[in-house]
Amino acid sequence: MGRRKKGRAVSGWVIVDKPAGMTSTAVVNKLRWAFDAKKAGHAGTLDPDATGLLAVALGEATKTIPFITDAEKAYRFTVRLGAATDTDDAAGRVLDTSDLRPDTETLRAALSDFVGDIMQVPPQYSAVRLEGERAYDIARSGEEMELEARPLHVASLTLIDRQDNDHAELEMVCGKGGYVRSIARDLGRQLGCLGHVVSLRRMWSGPFEIDQAVTLDELEPLYRTEEIDRFLGPVEAGLADLPQVRLSAEGAMRMKNGNPGAVVSADATFGDVAWGSYQGQPVGIGTYRAGALHPSRVFNL
Repeated sequence: MGRRKKGRAVSGWVIVDKPAGMTSTAVVNKLRWAFDAKKAGHAGTLDPDATGLLAVALGEATKTIPFITDAEKAYRFTVRLGAATDTDDAAGRVLDTSDLRPDTETLRAALSDFVGDIMQVPPQYSAVRLEGERAYDIARSGEEMELEARPLHVASLTLIDRQDNDHAELEMVCGKGGYVRSIARDLGRQLGCLGHVVSLRRMWSGPFEIDQAVTLDELEPLYRTEEIDRFLGPVEAGLADLPQVRLSAEGAMRMKNGNPGAVVSADATFGDVAWGSYQGQPVGIGTYRAGALHPSRVFNL
């Protein structure tokens, strides 16, 4: 008989304002311990030096992670013009420098080339896999590699502030898989002045916004206490971008057993992926058709 997982069967979302100098995985591990949760995960990695919104799922909320990972996200970041680094951020080794500095109008005009459906090459120091290995492990070994460009949808890229000739503060809204460091690198190359990221902050991710976030310092006095649960958002918070259907009592029972559940009312149309509820509680996620929700994920709440 396998050993039972330790911890509470606690489920929900914790929206954290990640500090700089800490990996996303380290934040998740700390939160899992702090809430004494059996299971935890996050919806979208932030670089160690980045700050801002990190959506951490506990328990059954981990089943909704893909819907946040796939959602649009917004980043506020500062590009240092005049230097390229091997990591495309300030933590890396300077590879080349330039004395050229574009004027603000030239910089602003260049941003339009990075909006829409673009192809983006990930940074050498990234979690992308190449022949089974992480790119950052290959890069650290000193081996050269070529990473393939990947499609990315950028909804907007806006100049927020030009503090001085060497710096530009930008905001980007993009889809899944976007690397802000690649935007800074490629923008610098296009302008002929080179560039890298010196600060990065995620402002929102899907339905979650930074003003909802709690810091680890705020949580720390409540670690491993019942009071910490007040920072736990509902499982269905991760499903805010999906339509909802309401199940009958029998439909909810059938869906929990892995069968299509009868729907009494729906905000969905035929073929939509939707989440089903009964008496306000989430039951599962599935495809809505023929008056029933056909389950793909079921919650054990």
